[in-house]
Amino acid sequence: MKKRSGKAAGVDPRTRVRRRRVERPKSPNAIFLVGFMGAGKSSVGRLLGQRLNWVFEDLDDRIERREGRTIAAIFRDSGELEFRRAEHAALEHLLEELRGAGGRVIALGGGAFVEKQNATLLQAAGVPTVFLDAPVEELWQRCCKQATESAAERPLLRTPEQFRELYKARRKSYSGASTRIQTRSRTIDAIAADIVERFGLTKIATRTEEGEVE
Repeated sequence: MKKRSGKAAGVDPRTRVRRRRVERPKSPNAIFLVGFMGAGKSSVGRLLGQRLNWVFEDLDDRIERREGRTIAAIFRDSGELEFRRAEHAALEHLLEELRGAGGRVIALGGGAFVEKQNATLLQAAGVPTVFLDAPVEELWQRCCKQATESAAERPLLRTPEQFRELYKARRKSYSGASTRIQTRSRTIDAIAADIVERFGLTKIATRTEEGEVE
């Protein structure tokens, strides 16, 4: 009997094809939530941060701290152009921070992702963006309810017609996000779980950053 050498007869070992090791993509260490007013970015972001032990931050809160006044005051006293300048500067600063630390969920204001310079920044940084979508009628109802309950002033919350037109104008830009999630009639828990599954997000055992703790 012939001994098996483990080599195929007549095959030059130099011609063998080596199997390449396929590496799984790394799980993101930050995620940005985009969408129109009332989409649930803050609510979903807070729950997502709690589940993952990540820091949650609303970009509008950072703008207010940097500028020393509320968003409504910036719009009222300096106009939308000044607000967009402050918004872009705050986003740049935030992305610089993410280079040294991760584990963060960020909710962007309704117009932030619409600004081309902001979308370009996020794309260059390679961070995933999630478009939380819902029918415009449902978004209007949510915004009116939130404004009544919290007495918060929304500079761009005007009439239903203006609200609808602004939504239509912005929706195309939102569609440029990494993924879209429909939030209509869905619980915050279900939406957060969907985001975790889609991006393979992992929980941090110990938080090393200061931030909002839910």
